[in-house]
Amino acid sequence: METRIENKSTVEEIRNRFDNDVERFSNLSTGQQATIDAALSMELITQAAASSNPDAKYALDIGCGAGNNTLKLLQYINPLNCDLLDISKPMLDRAYQRVSAVNKGAVSIIQDDIRVAPLPSNHYDIVLAAAVLHHLRDDNDWEKVFSKIYDLTAPGGSFWITDLVSHENIKVHEMMWNRYGNYLESLGGVEYRKKVFNYIDFEDTPRPLTYQVELLRKVGFATVDVLHKNSCFAAFGAKKEK
Repeated sequence: METRIENKSTVEEIRNRFDNDVERFSNLSTGQQATIDAALSMELITQAAASSNPDAKYALDIGCGAGNNTLKLLQYINPLNCDLLDISKPMLDRAYQRVSAVNKGAVSIIQDDIRVAPLPSNHYDIVLAAAVLHHLRDDNDWEKVFSKIYDLTAPGGSFWITDLVSHENIKVHEMMWNRYGNYLESLGGVEYRKKVFNYIDFEDTPRPLTYQVELLRKVGFATVDVLHKNSCFAAFGAKKEK
């Protein structure tokens, strides 16, 4: 699959799609249907976050959607002061409703793009980014956001990701993309495969897991761990030195 950055969707187009897709992203049991092992990856990153920072007081959920990952994290750490960030106000409203219902800590919502959102440095014990970073575009965009997240993470804090990934070897990428296509067909047939691939082609610019692991180290994270990978999806994270 070729990456054609100049033809990719704008932030406003992405926002509009998510504004109208709240219900699909509100299932804590399954996560996102089109994502392989979504529920497992969500469980792994939140357990890893809680294991790495059991005394966490502040968490940031980037691209929080309807709040699934923060809700899962709260099963392990509660109370927790949670900042929920998303470009979609309907998603934020649903996330706030769901998270506030169970959290004993403070909950704040921030409607903004992580690239420009004014957030405090060295503040968050845990940062989550689930199915959001694949919207970043060129290498400069990726490095700026990873550097910003490193800056936001408190000393000793950790950053955890689940996302769609590409592959360095084009033949391996094609193989993995075909496996993903077969998975999509098992859910909804050939038309569902075409639908998902079409919006990925228009909306997403994923990077390889290897690229992101190297970038985490480059921006300053001390340790990096891969928790899970299946086909075109991975769960991984990093910890900042105290």
